[in-house]
Amino acid sequence: MKFIGLYLATILIWGSSWFVITFQIGVVNESVSVFYRFLLASIILLVFCLLTRRKLHMGLSDHLFVAIQGFCLFCFNYVLIYYGTAYISSGLVAVAFSTLAIWNIFNGALFLKRPVRRTVLAGAVIGLLGITFVFGDEFVAAKENANTNEVVIGLLLVLAAAYSASLGNIISARNQSKGLSVIQTNAFGTLYGCLIMLIYGLFLGADFNIEWTMPYTLSLVYLAVFGTIIAFGAYLSLVGQIGADKAAYAMVLFPIVALLISTVFEGFIWTPLALVGVGLVVIGNVAVIGGRQISQFFKTGREGAI
Repeated sequence: MKFIGLYLATILIWGSSWFVITFQIGVVNESVSVFYRFLLASIILLVFCLLTRRKLHMGLSDHLFVAIQGFCLFCFNYVLIYYGTAYISSGLVAVAFSTLAIWNIFNGALFLKRPVRRTVLAGAVIGLLGITFVFGDEFVAAKENANTNEVVIGLLLVLAAAYSASLGNIISARNQSKGLSVIQTNAFGTLYGCLIMLIYGLFLGADFNIEWTMPYTLSLVYLAVFGTIIAFGAYLSLVGQIGADKAAYAMVLFPIVALLISTVFEGFIWTPLALVGVGLVVIGNVAVIGGRQISQFFKTGREGAI
């Protein structure tokens, strides 16, 4: 079923990509890694569009909005995620990034004039409380090791990344409403994103040589092909067809996938506080999205409306 396929692709790929990013940290400058990730993705997408004779022509104003989408979704937010991953575990990065569901609702109200329900406000509070619980043990451990500031910095970086991604979702919905396809906007969006990262890297004086080790190379390919082309294609297809708020259903589950992977490979410990916190994050996201809407969402999928 196409609907379930888009949904599962988003959850499973993004749930795993947070851990894959750890293979990029400390090897090459973060801006350079983001540059090569989206350069590779843009080349693949543009070649695919040419081979399949897909429409690539856009007006100047559309290019401007696609460039903004590229900055928010394929540039600024990811360099913040890479920076944040250097301070906190990949599972915690995913949990903090799940606030994207909350940002989508409020940005929808701010830019699209959509009303905010009381349940949304309650869900936001519950979700943020859950994140506080999840990070509670991290702060305790950090205090013992005198590196509390690192956890705070990591958390703030990822929260800023989530907000940037939310703005990118709003722009993507606008672009699709103008008749621009997901593949078309992602092809140019990743291109604009990598060009911005190129300028940023040059400004920093970063070394653009990459380390041709197996872990770094495979992680780069995985993040470009699966984490960018496939996952973003699936997610933004949902954004364009059902809206950014409903597409954010994926935010409910991918942090759990990321935490399970972090448990196996990074030694994340499921303390009672962390368990309660994750539960609150899930409940908060469900409240933000709306239980009835979730039921209707899956009903729509079963009926093949997407």
